[in-house]
Amino acid sequence: MRGHLIMSRKERSRLLVCHRVRDQHMSLKTACQVLSISYRQMKRVWKRFCEEGDAGLVHRSRGKPSARGYGPDFRAAVLARYHERYYDFSPTLAAEKLAIDGYVLDHETLRRWLLAAGIAKRRRAKPKHRAARPRKPHFGQLIQLDGSPHNWFEARGPSSCLMEMIDDATGIRLALMSGEETTKAAMCLLKGWIERYGVPEQLYTDKHTIYKTDREPTIAEQLDGAEPLTAFGTACADLGIAIILANSPQAKGRVERAHGLLQDRFAKELRLEEVSSIEEANRLLEGGFTDDINMRFAVAPAASEDRHRPLRRDEDLNAMLSIRETRTVANDFTIAYCGRILQIEKQRGLPRPGTKIAVLKYLDDSVHLVCGRRELIHADVTDKVRTQPASQPKPTKPRSQTKPTTDHPWRKTYSKRVAITAAIAAKARH
Repeated sequence: MRGHLIMSRKERSRLLVCHRVRDQHMSLKTACQVLSISYRQMKRVWKRFCEEGDAGLVHRSRGKPSARGYGPDFRAAVLARYHERYYDFSPTLAAEKLAIDGYVLDHETLRRWLLAAGIAKRRRAKPKHRAARPRKPHFGQLIQLDGSPHNWFEARGPSSCLMEMIDDATGIRLALMSGEETTKAAMCLLKGWIERYGVPEQLYTDKHTIYKTDREPTIAEQLDGAEPLTAFGTACADLGIAIILANSPQAKGRVERAHGLLQDRFAKELRLEEVSSIEEANRLLEGGFTDDINMRFAVAPAASEDRHRPLRRDEDLNAMLSIRETRTVANDFTIAYCGRILQIEKQRGLPRPGTKIAVLKYLDDSVHLVCGRRELIHADVTDKVRTQPASQPKPTKPRSQTKPTTDHPWRKTYSKRVAITAAIAAKARH
């Protein structure tokens, strides 16, 4: 037994042609035309077939290591580095990080090595039917906004939430790390987007209480025929931004998939940079991480027109993106707000007691009082009012503890008390 030969389809075709030439059913000139090779190459193939038989047609490099391949030492070093630092990275992201460390190789090569070593497993997602929705054609026409609570710092820091905005037309995104998904965090992210790109036309959000309220409309809202709005909804209405509420996570799938990308890449970047606080994470986002993600994954819009609008001169972004409440001016020209007492200073256009004014809490936690279109000068007098000594009540004489005598009317029976009372009254008449 000589064993078996492993041949490719090309080699099997040459074998059949060489057999026909050997049996004199075909000439070498015809054989080279059938195999689409030159006559000189056909003579080389025929010579190897005559000298070595069928084995002469097998490629000489089969079974030998590639001259362009990586050595076993390099492969062992790459796997050790992956196991040390990138044990839960995907092959694509791990290949990028390994290249920074000096181990340059293709991500598919790394994937094959991990599969062969039993480190990685093939993941086949079950097919799900989805109706495709085309991207919006214009940049700024629709922005998807959502928060992603995740263990971003693993065991190094507190639990937090990454707020993210992504343009539907281009995939350009902006992110902000916060402790929770709050109104303030959403406003800070929207402010950063407006300062960078302008005011978008629409926001696509979920039905979180930040964006949708279930409270009953006030009397003023009923008279105006307006729907009740949250603080974030009021700010967007003033800016002319329409809010669209999604009925399912799949409806805003672009930002949901963006969460998955950042939960993989950004969480690992935080680990590599040993970041353990929200402030450091935001500095990393602003320091080029978001720009790098946009450069990698953003696409050109179908239409060149930008639908963002610039801010007008009469628009104060800080005032529009603030938490607004209404308070009534007291007789001493003070208002109570969040456990504090604010004194309105004497000034021109002073509101009368009983007037309702707006209290704006800016994103930097500063408080501003607004009456109409005028901002009122005020001071916090909480400490002064609460530290004043209370007025002492006038001292009163203690009541004497006199014990009634034995013949006191109070000790008599009811009939005797009535008789004594009648006698006293008759004596007084005379």
